[in-house]
Amino acid sequence: MNVILISNNLAKAKTLTLTSTHLVLVAGLFFLVVILLAMGLNYLSLRYADKIDSPSLRSLVLSVQQEEHQKTQSYLRDSLNAMAVKMGQMQAQLLRLDSVGARLAELSGIKPQEFLFNQTPGQGGMMAALPSQDMSFLEFNNKIEELSRVLEDRSDKLGALDSLLMQDRLKKKMLPSVMPVDAKWYSSGFGVRIDPFSGRSAFHEGVDFTAATGTPIVAAAGGVVVYSDYHPEYGNMIDVDHGNDLVSRYAHASKRLVKPGQVVVRGQKIAEVGSTGRSTGPHLHFEVRHRGLPQNPSRFLKMPG
Repeated sequence: MNVILISNNLAKAKTLTLTSTHLVLVAGLFFLVVILLAMGLNYLSLRYADKIDSPSLRSLVLSVQQEEHQKTQSYLRDSLNAMAVKMGQMQAQLLRLDSVGARLAELSGIKPQEFLFNQTPGQGGMMAALPSQDMSFLEFNNKIEELSRVLEDRSDKLGALDSLLMQDRLKKKMLPSVMPVDAKWYSSGFGVRIDPFSGRSAFHEGVDFTAATGTPIVAAAGGVVVYSDYHPEYGNMIDVDHGNDLVSRYAHASKRLVKPGQVVVRGQKIAEVGSTGRSTGPHLHFEVRHRGLPQNPSRFLKMPG
């Protein structure tokens, strides 16, 4: 590499020739100077750090940190207040659930001491109201845990109440309470009567409804058909088992529409009125038996007004 030097003091230009050795030496010298400068600056920063760290600089750094901290605290405070409002709304909804639960318990005939829905959680009131000062994280966490326990308690009570009401509804549906035919009165009641064939006193184990042949006969309650066949005395007869050893019987039908083992629902048509078997004319003989013993059907049937 050739370097040409031109100067007014020189009569003619001079040429310097730089070899690779010269370049390596120059580069090494440059790096050496850089390292020495870095070491010097590092020494000075360590030696005079306390003088460089002036009060104004510290104040500036602390001011920036304090501003960031205040922003964070403000965000957390706003979030806590918003969550507190939501918690208050949940408490108000819980109060309404308590009112509904207490009313349902009263309507279902459950003793008040068994389901204390009217008893508000022990926190001095259920109404949602923001505190006069911001809640801390610990206070808010305690409130959440308390509300969670109350909700769990109400959920258990409402679940138990729902089960009881469901059982009650099922029992009512399984009771033979629907009129098996469209009739307003009995042509023959339950108990001792004069037998139309023998003329002697005999115990009538059901009730009779006079109706035209072909009139629909419906199941008085849901259940399973356990008998559907011709009987020498009852004629075309159907027995429906409603569970709990309760069976309803439909006799003297002209036509049977269900088979043994078939599940029927309350009000479903299962037969048609007729005069088969030991009968003096078209009518439905209806019985209710508990553990094989005849019961008075009027205890179960809801006669139309």
